[in-house]
Amino acid sequence: MPFFENLANAVVLGSIYILMAIGLTMVYGVLKVLHIAHATVYTIGAFVGLVAFTWVGSFWPALGVAMVAAGGVGVLIYRLVYHYMLDAPRTVPLIASVGLFIMLTDLLQKPWLMGPYQRAFPAGGAGLPAIETPLFSLTPKQTLVLVVTALALLGVWLVLTRTRLGLSWQAAAMDREMAAAVGIDLDRAIAYNFFLGSALAGAAGVLVGVYDNIVFATMGNLPSYKAFVIIVLGGMGSLPGTVLAGLLLAVAETFLVATVGFVLPRDAIAFLVLILMLMFRPHGLLGRE
Repeated sequence: MPFFENLANAVVLGSIYILMAIGLTMVYGVLKVLHIAHATVYTIGAFVGLVAFTWVGSFWPALGVAMVAAGGVGVLIYRLVYHYMLDAPRTVPLIASVGLFIMLTDLLQKPWLMGPYQRAFPAGGAGLPAIETPLFSLTPKQTLVLVVTALALLGVWLVLTRTRLGLSWQAAAMDREMAAAVGIDLDRAIAYNFFLGSALAGAAGVLVGVYDNIVFATMGNLPSYKAFVIIVLGGMGSLPGTVLAGLLLAVAETFLVATVGFVLPRDAIAFLVLILMLMFRPHGLLGRE
C-alpha cells in the first residue's frame, strides 16, 4: 500500500536525520553552542569510511574506522577551538564554528584530499537482507540505515542512563559551574561528548554515502542547515526531541512530496516547517518554555 510504503521510506529518511542531528544536540546540551562545523565531521566520516572500505572491502570495519576518525576530529575541534571559548559569550564560538566549517570544507576540496570530484561508495547493503511484507518493502540499504541507527540510539541511551559519564553530561547540561563544583572533570566529560557526537556524525556520513552511492567534499553543506532545523524543532538540547523532530520532518517531507508533488524543493519543506514551529511553538516540540 502506498501509505505504508511512504511511511517506511520516511522512517529510513528520519533515521538519517536523527544520526546527523543527535551529535549536534549533545554538544549544544552541554556547551550551549551551535556546532556548525559538525557537518564537516559528517563529511570527513564519509570520506574516511570510503577509504577504509576501499582498503578492507568490508562495510562494518570501515564504519568503525570512520566513527573513530570522526570522533577524533571532533575532540581535536574541541581541544583546539572551543576549549578556549567556554567562558566567552555564546556568539563567539558560534562565529568560530561557522568559520571552521567554511575553512574545513574548502580544505577538503583540495586535490590532495577529497578534491572537487564525486566518488562512488559501492558498499551495497553490507550483507543485510531486503525486507518484503504485504504492506511495505525495504531494500538492503534501507535495512542497513535502520539497523545502524537503532544500534547507535541504543548505545547513546545506555551511555546516558547507565554510566557515570552520561550522568556527568546531564549534570553539565543543567549547570556547568555547579557540576565542576561537585568534582566533575568537565574538560574530560566535554571531550568524550564531542567524541561520541562526532562519531555518530561520521556514521551518518557513511550511511548517506552508501545509500546515495556518492561521497564528495561539500556533502555536508545541506546537513549543516537540516540538522539545525531538527534541533530547533525538537527543542534545543533535547535528545528525545531530536529523535521525534527527525522522524516528523521526514514524514512531512515524504508525504508532502507524495501527495502534492514537487511544488517546493524537498529540502525547502524543512524550513517551512521550522517557520511554522517558531510561529506557534518557539521552544520546540520537547523544549523547555
